[in-house]
Amino acid sequence: MTDGVRAGDRDGRAYGRPQQHPDEELARVCAGTPMGELFRRYWLPVGISSELGKRPVKVRVLGEDLVLFRNLKGQPGLLYSRCMHRGTTLFYGHVEDEGLRCCYHGWLFGVDGTCLDQPCEPDHGRRRDLARQPWYPAAERYGLIFAYLGPAERQPVLPRYDILEDLDGDETLAPTQGGAQTGDQTVPEAPYSWLHLNDNIMDPYHVWVLHSTFSGAQFANEFQLPPEKAEFFRAEQGVCYSIIRQMADGREYNRVSSFMMPSLMSVPATQNLVNARSTRVSWIVPIDDQHFTTYSTGKVKPGQPAFNLVYHGGKLWHQMSEEEHQDFPGDMEAQAGQGAISLHSEEHLVTSDVGIAMTRRMLREQIKVVAAGGNPLGTAFDEKDAMVRVPSGNFFKARTAAE
Repeated sequence: MTDGVRAGDRDGRAYGRPQQHPDEELARVCAGTPMGELFRRYWLPVGISSELGKRPVKVRVLGEDLVLFRNLKGQPGLLYSRCMHRGTTLFYGHVEDEGLRCCYHGWLFGVDGTCLDQPCEPDHGRRRDLARQPWYPAAERYGLIFAYLGPAERQPVLPRYDILEDLDGDETLAPTQGGAQTGDQTVPEAPYSWLHLNDNIMDPYHVWVLHSTFSGAQFANEFQLPPEKAEFFRAEQGVCYSIIRQMADGREYNRVSSFMMPSLMSVPATQNLVNARSTRVSWIVPIDDQHFTTYSTGKVKPGQPAFNLVYHGGKLWHQMSEEEHQDFPGDMEAQAGQGAISLHSEEHLVTSDVGIAMTRRMLREQIKVVAAGGNPLGTAFDEKDAMVRVPSGNFFKARTAAE
């Protein structure tokens, strides 16, 4: 960490500052990078099940261009976007019973990349069994389509999350994509590094400042009270914080939020707070080094919106003027303001940033585990170990006389 000034310029002028740089180890996510290889050891959401119809969908994840489709038998498939024959995109392919057929010369690929037909070749391809389109495993759960982009011999089981299981009779799961930084579902991706939002997960103090006292009450009014006590602690698969507030009505409010490897979050309800565990899990999914999207799914009851939009004077985020964004900034403004990739070398982390330091330290630890040939935290290889306990929630209790 630098103090930001040269030894000879102790009055703090910007002139002569040393060149700053990002945290390359954590920010870069393409194949072969330390963080990219860590991400590739986990299942990541790449689509919403109900939105996958009769046409393939473009997917860009971890710097790779892919196409997602569902064959007419209902099986999801994820293929490298350039056809192995002559390189045109499979985005213009047609979905069939067994797979996806390229528009150019009709090669047909199954969900596992197997070449099933070469109609321009004798006998529909006498050696087609030797051809295989690059592919990735895809699976569905909780209304989302997940993909595993890592080595076959390290493929874990698809996780389950306890707060998404055992729905009540009137509950459903409501998956969404995008909008995590704006509350506006018309904004599907963010034009900056995934690490900006990942740091944000274990930063409860910005909720009090940015979302409560600076821009007004963007979330629940309870967040306008300053935190009385903050505790950050390691959990089974990540890091959690516990923030205690003393309410005017005599109750104690404990907000517990969770980060789980490699970029999952379970943030409790931010509106209409009740004494209950969290009901949603969200994933930060890097598109490439400078863009990411989010996927989220959780329990909802009839008439309950899948995602509570944050309104600014009755407007959605994309309807606000530049001046309104200045007057009422939120996560998108604060995080985009760090740049496409932040200059981490010029940060000055302090005691309120303990949670951020803990999550970054955990990521570095797990990068080393992968580099050494091990399996990172949060990967399981037996279905009996697939369940993940999520401790997040808003918890209220009456204060006793002793307290």
